[in-house]
Amino acid sequence: MSTSEEKQQSLTPEKFPFTEPQLMNRYVTDTGKILPRKYTGLTAKQQRAVTTTIKQSRNTLLAL
Repeated sequence: MSTSEEKQQSLTPEKFPFTEPQLMNRYVTDTGKILPRKYTGLTAKQQRAVTTTIKQSRNTLLAL
C-alpha cells in the first residue's frame, strides 16, 4: 500500500451534510417522520445530530 493512497471513510450519521437528503432516507419514514433511536440504533448524540440535520434540510426545502 503506497503512502499516496488515501483510505475512503464512510460518513457517520452526525456528519451527514444537510444538502444531501438521500443519505437521510434511512432515518425518516415514508411520510417524513423522523424515526426514534429504538429503530435507528443510533446513540443519543448521533440521534440529536441526525434530527437537527433533517430539520435543517426541511427548512431549506431540500427534503420533504
